[in-house]
Amino acid sequence: TGKKYKRNIKSYLNIMFQHNVRYMYWWRKRNKKFIGKIARGFYLNILGNRVGNAKIEEGFYLGHPYNITINEESILGKNINIHKGATIGKENRGKKLGAPQIGNNVYIGVNSTGSKIEIGNDVLIAPNTYVNFNVPSHSIVIGSPGVIIPNEKATEGYVNFCV
Repeated sequence: TGKKYKRNIKSYLNIMFQHNVRYMYWWRKRNKKFIGKIARGFYLNILGNRVGNAKIEEGFYLGHPYNITINEESILGKNINIHKGATIGKENRGKKLGAPQIGNNVYIGVNSTGSKIEIGNDVLIAPNTYVNFNVPSHSIVIGSPGVIIPNEKATEGYVNFCV
């Protein structure tokens, strides 16, 4: 599905100094201590991210973590890669009322957006794609309006830091 992360001391030290890892560290500590809340607020104001209390599994990766919005009712699976400007929103009325559910091993490209949808496993959402429909597993979604292209290895080489 994606590249496995090498687990040795050099790789840990290398990654600990990346801004996206520091943001996720403080995001996960957001309710633990006073200093965690202050640091998370700092990163929120500097990077412009709005992640809230969304349910996010392990392996979550923010590539270029700027201006990313994830609705707090969203459910994200394992090994999700989200990039700059992506919005995972919420529909407030109509038949698609609610927030999205995203499967495992999903790549969400720059400036992509979606609302109350279900996204399967091993899905690549290309940059600048608007997704307002359910996406089956093993698919690539591209364009606005989005078009689904079936692909058995949709995220191969795209999803990083898998656990």
